[in-house]
Amino acid sequence: MSPPPPPLGRGRKKAAHVFDAALDDTELAAARVSLAQGRWSAVRALLAETGQDWDRRGHRLTALAQEPSTVAWARDWQLVEPESTDARVLESVATVFRALHRKAKPDAAREACRRVALLVPEDPTPWLGLLILERSLGREEDVVRLFDEVRHRHPEHHHAHHLMVARLAERRPDAGQDPLHEVYDFAAWAAEQAPVDSPLALLPVVAHAERYRVLAAAGSEPADPVAAGHWVGRRARQVMKSAFDWWLQYGRDQHPRNRVDLNFLAHAKFCEGRAAEAAALFHRIGPHATPHPWSYPDRDPFDAFRAARDAALGSA
Repeated sequence: MSPPPPPLGRGRKKAAHVFDAALDDTELAAARVSLAQGRWSAVRALLAETGQDWDRRGHRLTALAQEPSTVAWARDWQLVEPESTDARVLESVATVFRALHRKAKPDAAREACRRVALLVPEDPTPWLGLLILERSLGREEDVVRLFDEVRHRHPEHHHAHHLMVARLAERRPDAGQDPLHEVYDFAAWAAEQAPVDSPLALLPVVAHAERYRVLAAAGSEPADPVAAGHWVGRRARQVMKSAFDWWLQYGRDQHPRNRVDLNFLAHAKFCEGRAAEAAALFHRIGPHATPHPWSYPDRDPFDAFRAARDAALGSA
């Protein structure tokens, strides 16, 4: 006889929080539900409305691509509309995420993205799919080449710059708190190249957080970011002040990945000990937490986000 189930409220493992890749895009979330039910026409309409807003298109396609059934429904879409390049791009990016979860071969994902890139030469999204794949699996020269392909098509591509920062931060983990590390140079260069109102102005904060992630994982920084000295040095304070000042002037919510930036900025302000400023950012974030930069070596990222948010709101 099989054992009885554990009593309600005891003995059950708490499910990990699932971060929503759609963030605050309600139209995307609704289309994703329809796609999961096999109604791909809502996704077709969503992508047609998105047009050549490349950051929004990349955000929407990567969020849709992460759903387990997307490859199957994208193929169904192509059976009905074989001329649809949107369906082909969606399938190729979804194959990337399947490869990252070891449910498809990486070479199949590479081939799918390269094939569709020939059909839509102006679209950076197939190259973004390849960059997402090689950021985890590829050589550094491949990552740099793919980043250049994305940037050639959309110089301010938000997601691509974040992927590049994350990869560069992983260089030379034994260098420790090197203020001349290449990730800082890259982030400063990209921020300077972008228009004054571009959210790429926050890349130096992203670089600071990503470098901490690497150092904490290597054991050269405390696992608790508040206990680390990473956010309290002179250079760090200058970076955080410039980023917060930029947000006060330009930090509108129109950008599709705005909540990603706000999570990085709230994390930085909380670690810096600026509770009131962090609280203002947490208010703007609302329920839209992101796994990064809250992923530490020793705790669940959502628990880390919630603890920081509660502490900031409680002391502000």
